[in-house]
Amino acid sequence: MSAMPLARMHRPLSIALSLLLLASVAVPVHAVEPLDTFSIKLGGYASRFDTQLSVDGGNLEGTEIDLDRDLNLDQDSTIGLVGISWRPFEHHEFGLNYYQDDVSATKVLQRDIVFDGVTYETDTTVRAERNLDTYEAYYVWWAASHENWALGPRLGLVWYNLDFGIDLTVDANGNPVGSGAGFDRDANGDVPAPAIGGGWRWTPADDWRISADLGYFSADISDVDANVTYARAGVEWFPWDNWGFWVDVTANRIDADLKKDDFRGNFDFREEGVRVGVAYRF
Repeated sequence: MSAMPLARMHRPLSIALSLLLLASVAVPVHAVEPLDTFSIKLGGYASRFDTQLSVDGGNLEGTEIDLDRDLNLDQDSTIGLVGISWRPFEHHEFGLNYYQDDVSATKVLQRDIVFDGVTYETDTTVRAERNLDTYEAYYVWWAASHENWALGPRLGLVWYNLDFGIDLTVDANGNPVGSGAGFDRDANGDVPAPAIGGGWRWTPADDWRISADLGYFSADISDVDANVTYARAGVEWFPWDNWGFWVDVTANRIDADLKKDDFRGNFDFREEGVRVGVAYRF
């Protein structure tokens, strides 16, 4: 799959901005509370995905591959994002975010690489592709909820669905090989990244809200042995009662050993970036 077209990312933003303009008629402005009953966010994510992975195959241990350095799969992307939150009870909030990043490239290898039992030799040309779907889910129990701030324990889960493939296209002597119809080897794996921590919301002024979430987790569960660190901090501005703008920065680190049927190896992943968009709330 190719990188997400900009038009695909801009379409929800254009719709949201149009609705925002319609909502900008003379509407009485009320003070923003620390917590919403419901919200939906549309935005863009200027992200950096720094990934190293290895995939074992047969009796061969896979080489640790840096997807940017070794295969020219760009770390930096601008992608679309959609998120919702819902607080059905006074102290209980649930949320879900989704975004996707796809990238492909061709590279002349500078060293031998062993991937899924196949050795790709130095000076051969390979085609590689990485598709990443990300689902963020969380629950917060707002144990302390006051007029202009709220604080509580948070349970979060970032679920990565990674699809990675590599294909030999030109051998070391410059001869084309392969049909180009698919990949010599590919691996697909789900990487769950739970994090236990806390959430905080503060409204320092009528139209402004500041938020932060932190989490950490380390455990060996079933076929995944992982260490996870998660952090997010953001600012929201609501010049209208229900509509406003938001920006936040995020950082997520995962170091996982996977022992799945179709993905046996290591996944070392750093995600960080700036997200910005529009929000509807009540």
